[in-house]
Amino acid sequence: MVELLIRNGYVFDPLNGIDGEIKDIAVRDGKIVDSVSSRAMVVDASEHIVMPGGVDIHSHIAGPKVNAGRLLRPEDHYKDVEPKTSVTRSGVGHSIPSVFTTGYRYARMGYTTVIEPATAPIETRHTHEELNDIPMIDKACFPLLGNNWFVMGYAKDGKVDECAAFVAWMINSLKGYAIKIVNAGGVEAWSWGRNVLTLDDEVPRFGVTPREIIRCLCKVNTALNLPHATHVHANNIGWPGNYETTIETMKCVEDLAREGKPVIHITHCQFNAFAGRTWATLASGAEEIAKYVNGHDHVTIDTGQIIFTDTTTMTADGPFQYALQLMTGGKWVNADVEAETGAGIVPIKYKRRSYVNAVQWSIALELALLIKDPWKVYLTTDHPNGGPFTAYPRVISWLINSEARKAVLAKLNKRAVRKSLLPSIDREYTLGEIATVTRAGTAKSLGLKNKGHLGVGADADISIYAIDLRKVDPSKDYATVRKAFRKAAYTIKAGYVVVKDGVILRPIKGDTHWNHVKVSPDLASAVTSTLRKKFKQYYTIQFDNYPIDESYLEKSRPMEVEATV
Repeated sequence: MVELLIRNGYVFDPLNGIDGEIKDIAVRDGKIVDSVSSRAMVVDASEHIVMPGGVDIHSHIAGPKVNAGRLLRPEDHYKDVEPKTSVTRSGVGHSIPSVFTTGYRYARMGYTTVIEPATAPIETRHTHEELNDIPMIDKACFPLLGNNWFVMGYAKDGKVDECAAFVAWMINSLKGYAIKIVNAGGVEAWSWGRNVLTLDDEVPRFGVTPREIIRCLCKVNTALNLPHATHVHANNIGWPGNYETTIETMKCVEDLAREGKPVIHITHCQFNAFAGRTWATLASGAEEIAKYVNGHDHVTIDTGQIIFTDTTTMTADGPFQYALQLMTGGKWVNADVEAETGAGIVPIKYKRRSYVNAVQWSIALELALLIKDPWKVYLTTDHPNGGPFTAYPRVISWLINSEARKAVLAKLNKRAVRKSLLPSIDREYTLGEIATVTRAGTAKSLGLKNKGHLGVGADADISIYAIDLRKVDPSKDYATVRKAFRKAAYTIKAGYVVVKDGVILRPIKGDTHWNHVKVSPDLASAVTSTLRKKFKQYYTIQFDNYPIDESYLEKSRPMEVEATV
């Protein structure tokens, strides 16, 4: 029996309404409990703040495209080396760290759960192999379904129940967690050298529109009772004027709203919040998007904050990546994944003096500051697309302190600064709001009921930071806040102290979360029969070899989900 008592910390636990109270947290056998015995190990958290372990809702950390990015960019390796220690392995990578390094760096920041948000279904076995190797954190992965041939066929024919049974089979077979859409229909169109530019453009050879695909999969998500909303990378990403497409995407599922539960999550929203009609007239559409989100409860977003650094873009949105390569002129990888999806990889460097990059930097912060309810907006960099996840402490300092934002604005392209809304925004996040957008809100959005809070029964995933609220005012001393969040005083994973003062003490294996979805046996049987025939026609892999056995996951943590179909 492993017991732990965290004493006298300033506790921030938004899901339980605790905002900076001095409290003790008791831990036994990996869970938070009411009390522990006198034999418990004591962690003195006085002069520190205590939060649930960080939960990252969207970070590309594993799978074939991540590995292809590592191969594409040897220069990303040698400039950022993770040295071997007596308890850790060596590794490399600035924007695309190797698997062990990924786990160590998240744990140092106090993060304990991270979502890989885009896995090509047929390649998900590889994704799980890498997730198995990433230590220190719990994981989950989202299969890409917005350009799947079966899904598009069901959506065109209006067969929502059959599509739900197919998606349930996919989630179960792949040990996946949620539905992911990337440029609905556009990735398939790219197979024919085209794209879809509006929600009502038809996908070549399928006669279905992005609107129909998105609505169908949101209905499927509801029918399957999946714990997370449909996770959507909106169409038209990265183009001036695309904020209108983003708002239209949110509007198109308004009528599917369920009281108290979002039906759609717009991911890395910064990249889809551009106003203007050309790159010369690029402007922020954040205010319009924020107004919509503030007035509707069926949608959440994450920000996709860019960082001024050299990084690597990677996405299933092949046509966008091709356009980006034409703009940057650098290396490029593009792939088509049979009957399912695609991907592209392009290195990029975000520059302070670039007008476009400066506008992008501003947009993400505008979204975070203009959306009133922190339970609707979450901190991400869309790692590594906007920048490495290791920049989160810097982003936290920008949210919590207007002076930190001004310090960056002073170095940016002057024309972009004149157009930015940031100088007129006085709002500064509280530590409680930081805990919401990095922990409580993301865990709630994902439906991970044992994560993101410090109540009795929660997983004992806890982060402790050296911020003494008697001496430090976070709204003024942003340098101290940034330093504290960069290296946690303690990270506790599954009840074990795994990090102390930013040093890894104990490597530990995290769980892989997935949903086991139960649908009507008759419906499942009918769809399976169809799939067997289609697999022979379209796939290079046998139907019976496609599913991933649960034993393939080193630490499997399934959630039983009862569908309504």
